[in-house]
Amino acid sequence: MERNNAWLTYSAQDMEGLERINSSYKACLDEGKTERECVAVAHRMAQEKGFKDLKDVIRSGEPLKAGDKVYAVCMDKSILLFHIGRKPLQEGMNILGAHIDSPRIDVKQNPLYENEELAYLDTHYYGGIKKYQWVTLPLALHGVVVKKDGTTIPIRIGEKDDDPVFAITDLLVHLAGKQLEKKANIVIEGEKLDLLIGSRPEKADETEDADKEEKAAAKDAVKSQIMKLLKESYNIEEEDFFSAELEIVPAGRARDCGLDRSMIMAYGQDDRVCAFTSLFAMLDVENLEKTACCILVDKEEIGSVGATGMHSRFFENTVAEIVALTEGESELKVRRALQNSKMLSSDVSAAYDPMFAEVFEKRSSAFFAKGLVFNKFTGSRGKSGSNDANAEYLAQIRQAMDKRNVAYQFAELGKVDAGGGGTIAYIMANYGMEVIDSGVAVLCMHAPWEITSKADVYEAYKGYMAFIEEM
Repeated sequence: MERNNAWLTYSAQDMEGLERINSSYKACLDEGKTERECVAVAHRMAQEKGFKDLKDVIRSGEPLKAGDKVYAVCMDKSILLFHIGRKPLQEGMNILGAHIDSPRIDVKQNPLYENEELAYLDTHYYGGIKKYQWVTLPLALHGVVVKKDGTTIPIRIGEKDDDPVFAITDLLVHLAGKQLEKKANIVIEGEKLDLLIGSRPEKADETEDADKEEKAAAKDAVKSQIMKLLKESYNIEEEDFFSAELEIVPAGRARDCGLDRSMIMAYGQDDRVCAFTSLFAMLDVENLEKTACCILVDKEEIGSVGATGMHSRFFENTVAEIVALTEGESELKVRRALQNSKMLSSDVSAAYDPMFAEVFEKRSSAFFAKGLVFNKFTGSRGKSGSNDANAEYLAQIRQAMDKRNVAYQFAELGKVDAGGGGTIAYIMANYGMEVIDSGVAVLCMHAPWEITSKADVYEAYKGYMAFIEEM
């Protein structure tokens, strides 16, 4: 069914709102290139909007009432926000859920080495990537190093104009005859994704022990120079890499794309385009009937595992605390609150790309500027690993979106036999709540630089507002 292009419907007031939301979105993308950074952004913005730390509320013993706003953070990598509504919590919540981790390359725990007077960091890629896309790009290093005494040292190198950047090298085309005969999935192998970080050896007279001059000049002098710089700049010893979390991401900021500036090109829009628009909606709503919840969670790209992934009990335990502070401790009320909730599991959809039309079924594809995308089901091929939303719930969604004049579309992820993907929807559906996948159409999904339509970013924000306030 043909949907209207949202650009053709906008008034001057709409355009003003669109630019405001997209400007904020680009700023958040630049500030939040890792899950830790995204949580820090959300944490700061929530506090500015009057949200309180749930731990402080629990310590004070004060009950929560309608209008109160609280947040809870898990290991600085996931965050939950709650805006308490007038109805009892056991009648359910309206939940927005998105993930804030993105495909990237991680630094290993014993990473620094020298090979033929070049210094490298050994790496392990995270999530589904086309490895060949990551070579010869300017790359940045983000993360934390935690010393044995508990001191946390933030690392963010490669984003300022005067910062150095890093690179993963590729073979020159003149010598790449055999390489170019390989299948795309092995043109660049995982163990060749090591990060080039230096090439200048430490001079012998710069060593601490001049008697070891010959040894210093002959062995790992480039690595020694790198460690000297890390010590001077960050007070980091080589063993501190054992307790570090360092992520390699594309260097550079989110940019307008196209002569008409109608699109955004940036790293990490899967799934931060849904995460930040959900956050914006959550921070802007007021005076709610039902309690609203925004989930920004880690580890979706590798199966939602671990303490900060959606499979953990962090969300469920936090809901139990909220129930205790509103209606008194009750396991049954917690179960009712979860089962009676409604959720948008917000994750990106593949935008129809006419350059690769062969893998899309056009009638069931998501298109740029056609609005928020709903996926009744995801999964692979025969709906494997999918949540499949109820028709009755879809009707309620349609009514809420139409009431608020939100542009939206329904789609699948490519042709039935072409592949597929999943989200956190099936995990939340285990509670018995109504869940549907929704999100924004993205070109070049999982590439170092992804592209979205500004119109769709704006419609996602509007759609999430409508969901919280109308469902």
